[in-house]
Amino acid sequence: MDSNAREQRIQTICLLVLSAVAVAAALYWLRPILIPFVLAMFFALGLTPLVQAQKRWLRLPGALAVASTLILLGVSLFLIGTLVSSSLGELTAKSDVYQRQISLAFDRIRDWLPLEALGIENAETVLHPLSAISADTVGGLLMGTTNAILDLSSRSLIVMVFTFFLLMGRAEPRPDKAGVHRDIEDRVKRYIVNQTLISAATGSVVWIILTSIGVDLALVFGLFTFLLNFIPNIGSIIAVLLPLPMVLVSPDITTSGAVLAIALPATVQFTIGNLVAPKIIGDALDLHPVTILLALMFWGTLWGIVGMLLAVPITAILRILMERFDVTEPVARLFAGRPDGTN
Repeated sequence: MDSNAREQRIQTICLLVLSAVAVAAALYWLRPILIPFVLAMFFALGLTPLVQAQKRWLRLPGALAVASTLILLGVSLFLIGTLVSSSLGELTAKSDVYQRQISLAFDRIRDWLPLEALGIENAETVLHPLSAISADTVGGLLMGTTNAILDLSSRSLIVMVFTFFLLMGRAEPRPDKAGVHRDIEDRVKRYIVNQTLISAATGSVVWIILTSIGVDLALVFGLFTFLLNFIPNIGSIIAVLLPLPMVLVSPDITTSGAVLAIALPATVQFTIGNLVAPKIIGDALDLHPVTILLALMFWGTLWGIVGMLLAVPITAILRILMERFDVTEPVARLFAGRPDGTN
């Protein structure tokens, strides 16, 4: 490679890096607009099979099929919001009970830990600030969670509007698409549909397990399991540990029940995540695990929890686009974990 070609290649790489930084800054600055639109795009891809099924089997017109699908989506979101709101009210009503359980738990910890052997003469100075969790503090935390949910609900209306127009654009039959657009749509649609079914099955099993053990808010934890399963690797760990505080402060759960409330969901997550999901999803997105983790960090930094939920399909779309061009093809192979071009 001569000096001119090498210099041109370095300039190209530098321009790509600068462009990536500028695009990241624009994505962060425009997130109030882009997040609802990108969510609507993925909703439209996931709901398209349902619209097509209504048109094919029920013989509904395209507009009516889209309307019925959006009504079903709106009812589902409303039921989820109602469920979370009622659960927050239940938590508020039982905050005094949970506070007493926390105090008892810290008393047991104080009796069990050899604090005097560690040179701590007055255990109250260490444990009292942690155990003195007032009902007002719990109520303030719950109020903050409620406000976050209301903010998410206000965004859902914008997402619904975007989804309606995107689905209407797909309502009329069109010639089959070919090339990169068809490849992206097929892979992402397959991922969304399969991941939704797998996450729904996992959340349902976790809900049944926690309900049988007697854990409060079991249905909410099942819902969170469904949502967190869209975050690869990290989401399943968070979903398993999420009920732990509720299990520890519940007065009706025994020690064996507390162990089962963590061990059984962890077994379900491991079985589905390592045995069932790979066979159903397969290599539809063709991303290396390290690429997935980096994508979670990058999109989570830009768009928060929504960015983590969308990190995998967005990165897969970028990989498919980059493998179509000679300049960015090495980056696409790196995303797939094949920097040398081997399968």
